[in-house]
Amino acid sequence: MLDESLLDAPEALARADRRGLLRGAAEAGARVRTAARHAAEAGIAALNPEGRPRAVLVAGSGTAASGVADLITALAGASAPVTRIHPTGVAPAAGAMRWTLPGWAGSVDLLLIVTADGSEPGLSLLAEQAYRRGCSVVAVAPRQSPLREAIDGAHGLVVPMASAPHGEYDVETSAAGPGTLWALFTPLLALLDRVGLVTAPAEALQGVADRLDRTAERCGPAIATYSNPAKTLAAELADSLPLIWTEGEAAAPVGRRFAAVLAELSGRPALAAELPEALPAHGALLAGTFAAGADPDDFFRDRVDEPEPLHARVVLLRDRPTGGLSAGPAARELALGHDTAISELEPDEGTDLEALAELLAVTDFAAVYLALASAARA
Repeated sequence: MLDESLLDAPEALARADRRGLLRGAAEAGARVRTAARHAAEAGIAALNPEGRPRAVLVAGSGTAASGVADLITALAGASAPVTRIHPTGVAPAAGAMRWTLPGWAGSVDLLLIVTADGSEPGLSLLAEQAYRRGCSVVAVAPRQSPLREAIDGAHGLVVPMASAPHGEYDVETSAAGPGTLWALFTPLLALLDRVGLVTAPAEALQGVADRLDRTAERCGPAIATYSNPAKTLAAELADSLPLIWTEGEAAAPVGRRFAAVLAELSGRPALAAELPEALPAHGALLAGTFAAGADPDDFFRDRVDEPEPLHARVVLLRDRPTGGLSAGPAARELALGHDTAISELEPDEGTDLEALAELLAVTDFAAVYLALASAARA
């Protein structure tokens, strides 16, 4: 259940936000600027690469690291193969996880390590393994962390993770928090621009920060739900199973991150898939027990004390206005043909990175509002 009255009560939202998630979302633009400065101070702009790496490997822990790996794959995957190294272990704890380089990794490959923690011994061991293999290693980690001490200098380059302007929020949710993603992702954008895999010069990163600031103004807690796209989306997803359908290369990782953050911050299940494959993959959900009109029980049974059934709702994310071939009309036809409501998000005009930033910002704010309003109702 969602307490929709809380969405238009800024002071109550602030009291409910004990983990500082709204502040983290609002500070995303500032994180980008600080992270870009840290990247420059670490010497990324002065690098003289001998050529593009054969492949890019990404390792890290937590929701933010997964999101960074997914975004790098979307942006750089056409220029070089991108592989995420998934951790293994008996528990999701810093000391229990291990990462292993694939057997083919060597001196022509680039290893990127991203972590909001920095205390994982497994990541330090991975960096040593990469050093022995001759891989180039670049890490983004907290300034005071064992990982930085293990890598900095002979083993590779470390960029200090940009901290929140007014202090970190709850460490238990910082890995999923909006600001953490940009603190880890921005230095790697600068690096990938330098090695020729992504176009992200300093002015482009400034444009991303400005777009994040403008989106935060539109989605902030003081803006009423009727003119606030993030609050509107949160209200629309109340008591629903979100089916997040994406169109466009940049929208796909945004959709997957939205589903992951909904689960981690608000405990809400969601499914993400790319169009057009989403239509057959999720079509049965629109015709089954999650359909809007589905209710197999007796119509006359007393339901006063029972929760509303969970119905599917489609969220269509598109990273830019698309001309020509598009699965959008087919998606709308399938959803509306099964009496399923549909929410649509499409960014304003701008560069690909700015469009990506806007979609990430709106969905991050929406996930935070869902988490706060759901917790208040509980």
